[in-house]
Amino acid sequence: MPAPDSLTAELSQIVREAQAEKRLTSVSAAAVHDGEIVWTDAVGLADAESGEEATPDHQYRIASITKTVTAVGVMRLRDEGKLALDDTLDKHLPGAAHGPTVRSLLAHLSGLQREVPGDVWETLEMPTREELLPRLSEAERVLAPGSYFHYSNLAFALLGEVLAQVSGQPAERYLHEHVLGPLGMTRTTWTAEPPAAVGFLVHPYADLPRREPVIEGRAVAPAADLWSTPSDLCRWAAFIADPDPAVLAPETVEEMRSVQSMVDLTKWRLGYGLGFALYRVEDDLFVGHDGAHAGYLAHVSALPSKRTGAAVLTNEGAGVTISELGIRLSRAVAEAYPPVTEEWRPGEGPPPELEGVLGPWWQEGHRVVFSFRNGKLESVIPEARLDLGRSVYEREGEDLYRVAHGYERGELLRIVRDEGGVPVKLYLATYPVTREPQTSG
Repeated sequence: MPAPDSLTAELSQIVREAQAEKRLTSVSAAAVHDGEIVWTDAVGLADAESGEEATPDHQYRIASITKTVTAVGVMRLRDEGKLALDDTLDKHLPGAAHGPTVRSLLAHLSGLQREVPGDVWETLEMPTREELLPRLSEAERVLAPGSYFHYSNLAFALLGEVLAQVSGQPAERYLHEHVLGPLGMTRTTWTAEPPAAVGFLVHPYADLPRREPVIEGRAVAPAADLWSTPSDLCRWAAFIADPDPAVLAPETVEEMRSVQSMVDLTKWRLGYGLGFALYRVEDDLFVGHDGAHAGYLAHVSALPSKRTGAAVLTNEGAGVTISELGIRLSRAVAEAYPPVTEEWRPGEGPPPELEGVLGPWWQEGHRVVFSFRNGKLESVIPEARLDLGRSVYEREGEDLYRVAHGYERGELLRIVRDEGGVPVKLYLATYPVTREPQTSG
């Protein structure tokens, strides 16, 4: 179902105003709702030299949005038990210097310098895979690990090598076969395929676009080499919001969307998860990434609570804050659709072991209400000082449950019974939980 006419007009106006005011060679964009592309538009020239008009099917280099795809590949291997997030780099790449963990590389907390060693942004010659690891010792660790967010293309080049070593095939092939292909992202490729927009840099004081060179990523490809269209990126946004379990488990994508480091330390408007950027706009948290390369800027973001998203691409390497434009589009789409409400259906009753457990209990003066929903034991603290959400438990043994999702994740719940087998006390995260409020001790 296409977007409402009012939304279509608003989105097209945003794109056309940005193209005109910021003097962008072209802008191409799309929007998605509940897995369906609801709007596309393009304005300007895909090639300022030939006069070729931009269309929504033109590819643009999406640069660092590539990192999100690489991160999904790494997490897929984690879920298969082939690596762990706390593995150090040298476990999978013997002899690798510095020893950052996989998690720190994904979250830009490794402290490694931003770029690969050498003057690559003058020579425009990126290292080959064979050159990357031997030169890693030349790279600085500019910050202590875990101290601050520090963006690093080098980190994702190294993750690409981890992916290749663990999977047994080049990162590009693995990601095409296991991530991009299954999601139907046929217009997302590692080199440009026609029709593709040509990258330019418009002179700041004249209406003169200057063609930018196409830089081959080589070992840095897993950080920045993909090309795509707005519609394909909206398929990616749809996956971020509502993951396909055949590609990656939804709970793993939720883990990736959880904050690991904070970029904006004053207002907390920008954070970073495991490969995903997190954009806070008032009470909404958009998930996605920006991309910037010679002659190209890109943005994709999704609002999981509404299963909406947007993508915007331009073949101009400067002149606009791409995240601001992208979030403006993504927010407009989100505001046009109500939250997706799952239909309630009757389910199974609780197992006999939970008889006498459901209902209200008390912990440190707070009411804790246990229920059985969607086949799982859950609890909630209704009067908590913060919205802590629901804790969802998995059974671990007789009268033992562990919090699998939500508040107190990872902690143990133990059921204590009297001689007649009736539950009389619970212990959650070692705290006693009783049927009536009690003083401490």
